[in-house]
Amino acid sequence: MEAVALFGRDAVLIGVGATAVMDLWALLQRRLFGIPSLDFAMVGRWLGHLRRGRFRHDGIGRSAPVRGERVLGWAAHYVIGVIFAGLLLAWVGVGWARAPTLLPALTFGIVSVAAPFFNLQPGMGAGIAASRTPAPGKARLRSLVAHSVFGLGLYLAAWLLAAADAG
Repeated sequence: MEAVALFGRDAVLIGVGATAVMDLWALLQRRLFGIPSLDFAMVGRWLGHLRRGRFRHDGIGRSAPVRGERVLGWAAHYVIGVIFAGLLLAWVGVGWARAPTLLPALTFGIVSVAAPFFNLQPGMGAGIAASRTPAPGKARLRSLVAHSVFGLGLYLAAWLLAAADAG
């Protein structure tokens, strides 16, 4: 039972930490380079429409707003980060969180880009891997970099957690 509790605690702390690192990266890009970040209200709108049985939109911005969409989108963003951290721990073992290494976390972060490429982007009207956007290559690169930063965040959050547990 203790291993399950640690797994859950570790997944939450590592997932929230990694997602925060990803968000700090997006903020830095926006402030320094004017690169817009994902509008999580649109993610919430997409999720809100999922509850009504609608998966795909021609353009999520043109779809009817959903009550509380911004909060829903941000909450989902962090919940997904926790789920991804749990999947990483299931893959590498909970012991990884006691002595984290960069390669599994970075690999998992890069692989996690499949989620927006094949679920979120098509559902929101951007096509598979942003194929229906004005600059698909640029959108793909931004997604890949963001998820690589998420992978780095998985490592950093686990490293901080291991240091806190050891000290």
